[in-house]
Amino acid sequence: MRMVHVVTLVSDDGAFGGPTSVALGQLGEFASRGHKVTLLSLWRGRSPAPERIGPVPLRSRPARSVIPGQGFLGLMHPMLVRDMWRAMKDADVVHVHAGRDLVSLTALALAVLRRKRFFVQTHGMVQARNSAAARLFDRAYVPLLRKARGCLVLTEDEGRALTAAIGRDGPPLLVLPNGVRPGTGSEERDFGSREVLYLARLHPRKRPEAFVEMAALVHKELTDAHFTVHGSDDGSLPVVRELIAARGLETVVSYGGALEPTAAVRAYAKAAVYVLPSVNEPFGMTVLEALAAGTPVVCTDSCGIAGELARRGAARVTDGSPQAMADAVCDLLRDEGQRRALADAGRRAVEEVFSIHTVGDRLEEIYQLQATGQRRYR
Repeated sequence: MRMVHVVTLVSDDGAFGGPTSVALGQLGEFASRGHKVTLLSLWRGRSPAPERIGPVPLRSRPARSVIPGQGFLGLMHPMLVRDMWRAMKDADVVHVHAGRDLVSLTALALAVLRRKRFFVQTHGMVQARNSAAARLFDRAYVPLLRKARGCLVLTEDEGRALTAAIGRDGPPLLVLPNGVRPGTGSEERDFGSREVLYLARLHPRKRPEAFVEMAALVHKELTDAHFTVHGSDDGSLPVVRELIAARGLETVVSYGGALEPTAAVRAYAKAAVYVLPSVNEPFGMTVLEALAAGTPVVCTDSCGIAGELARRGAARVTDGSPQAMADAVCDLLRDEGQRRALADAGRRAVEEVFSIHTVGDRLEEIYQLQATGQRRYR
């Protein structure tokens, strides 16, 4: 099959987060199966855009802010419109990783104009909004979403939130988890590290400041632990820096900036513990990436996959308070056997539930049903 995916932004700092990682993971899996794949996106980086990311051909244009002050929503490049129009012409599958932004809106409109059967995957980015700007945008956006062949959602909770945004007359909701490629396994790790890692956008919902508060509590108990924050600034970096200074943690907590994907894998692999303090995280791609690297994970109970990980003993799930996260981190740093057990369970969870191969099987089945014109999905 000829598969065309559209995502808003690819960048060397991973600023758009999970949707980009998911799109690349899905297309990489399909490329390995012999399908012809293309990813269309805007590009932002210190160097020119690559022509390929791994096995995935990338067709991109430089990101331009055509609506200033609106973040990702206002990014676009006029030539990307032409690129999408041409790429969709012969596509058997069009798959839009859709947020509320101009790239997604354009891709949906072009898929409709091309009369393509297309899917959308919203990654928790489309929820009910009541602002005047959101209502105005949704007058064009929501009718296009409703024309999709199906909406791929991460969890049933995301499905309910999407229904609240687009109404009950939308397309079928199809639960599709995110997936990662299993790593080499925890048996090859060095469990002597004392580094605790945060690797995500510095955004209020991700709560990097809670990570710093947690670090202060752990440092009182374990003075040899050190803490590293990585990620692009999405509004919270000044608060993080102020809090590090206020708690006197300048030699304990360091900010290392954003990381490109290969460097991110290395960062997971050398950390003793990965902590994601996010609340209402739809899924948690970085959690999966850490598990695949064999790194013990601490997350919050509002993470979309927390229940599955807790049942499997594959992560320490907390209420998200700095004290609860600190207690979990201290327990893990004090007990190498517990770290090994958690890492082993996390690796098994990736292999059995969250493998990109398993996700690819499910998505390929959906695509094949689409190609035959059927609308029934299991």
